[in-house]
Amino acid sequence: MNSGLVREFEKLLGPSSVLYRPEDLLLYEYDGSVVKGRPDLVVFPDSSEEVSRIVRLAAGYNIPIVGRGAGTGLSGGALARTGGVMLVFARMNRILALDMENQRAVVQPGVVNYELTRAAEPYGLYFAPDPSSWKSCTIGGNVAENAGGPHTLAYGVTTNHVTALQLVLPDGEIVRLGGPHGDTPGYDLTGLLVGSEGTLALVTEITVKLSRKPEAVKTLLAIFDSVDDAADTVVDITARAITPAACEMLDGWTLRAVEDYIHAGFPMDSGAVLLIEVEGLAETVAAQASAISDVCTAHHAREVRVARDNAERDLLWKGRKNAFGALGRLAPSNYVLDGVIPRSKLPQALRRIRQIGDQYGFQIGNIFHAGDGNLHPIVLYDPRDAAQFQRALEASAEIIRYCVEVGGALTGEHGVGMEKSELMPLLFSDADFDLMRRVHDAFNPDASLNPGKIFPLSKGCGEIRVRPQSSSRPGAA
Repeated sequence: MNSGLVREFEKLLGPSSVLYRPEDLLLYEYDGSVVKGRPDLVVFPDSSEEVSRIVRLAAGYNIPIVGRGAGTGLSGGALARTGGVMLVFARMNRILALDMENQRAVVQPGVVNYELTRAAEPYGLYFAPDPSSWKSCTIGGNVAENAGGPHTLAYGVTTNHVTALQLVLPDGEIVRLGGPHGDTPGYDLTGLLVGSEGTLALVTEITVKLSRKPEAVKTLLAIFDSVDDAADTVVDITARAITPAACEMLDGWTLRAVEDYIHAGFPMDSGAVLLIEVEGLAETVAAQASAISDVCTAHHAREVRVARDNAERDLLWKGRKNAFGALGRLAPSNYVLDGVIPRSKLPQALRRIRQIGDQYGFQIGNIFHAGDGNLHPIVLYDPRDAAQFQRALEASAEIIRYCVEVGGALTGEHGVGMEKSELMPLLFSDADFDLMRRVHDAFNPDASLNPGKIFPLSKGCGEIRVRPQSSSRPGAA
């Protein structure tokens, strides 16, 4: 990045809001995925107006911009694949309004997911989307990837809770979409932007729905001696039209790693557990919990426990939400996958994942949103071993291909990003890509925002049409 441009950004934002030294940029070349991409410059705006000015300055130099929240993403969506300017929303972290009467909140993109729920709790409200990284991920990142979480089964993903957005377009124009109460007439452009992974615009303000806390909650831990019995239970719960708020599954190998770390109360000798939650009116919750317990017993659950109080419930969920960290104790790195299958295919999918692990020489753990068929196989590997890393990538791609083959999808909540862009042709035709490209170009015709994401480069649909002017930028992936 040339020194003149650095000085222009420092003049615009102040020296403390601009990073350009290699040792600083190293911190922003990775996220939670296994891919990398280093920016040439990192900037920290404080407002929508500053974002607009940053975009206009970068456009004048023909430099791409990548928006970034907390860097917890798992698909490389917020990495600078082609260098350029990384715009980090960490300082735009204010809750701008809480409308408790109408159950709405207006937030900046850098607000941490869990902090919004904490702010709403005194009023008996909360923000329903709850990714496992909810104590660190930002709502702007949730919007970019259309993030989900354990309670997606009952309450839906992020798009179901966003009613309005403020955007900065690639030319610096600030616009608003949607309305505070949703269901505005005309095209649902708010829905289009949620999940667009920062390739259409930069989101600088978000209006979300807040949900009222349920009257009653029961959390059940169903313990099985085999993975197949647990998987069959999930299929049967669905077949009986029972919809719990959450239905999570951990296989035996994974839960032992979690229990050794968290001490959540998972039985160390079991083959699998289901963590199931039901909530609503007290009478309904009691009836659903009883029905679910009967289904689990019919599929050979050796025990079905009900959390005695909030402390025990919180401990069980702590085990689930810290599972990836627990597995980090077993290997130098792990690759967390994200695929979707029809729930009826769950037993055979888990068997196929075991086969793929054996084929490539990996122990693959499984912890996932079983209720909606969103799989998160975890491949443990050593990134210092290039051959092992390559095998991990091949095994992971084979698992995702299998998900598509049985009628599923490439991703349920982590996004496409850099990770799965070359697998997109498994789901979409050239005509599909042409339509998506036309929508993309209506917002971002020069591909100046987050280039090289979502579209497969090998198909010519994701060509990077904007380049940094500097030829001496630090290497990007």
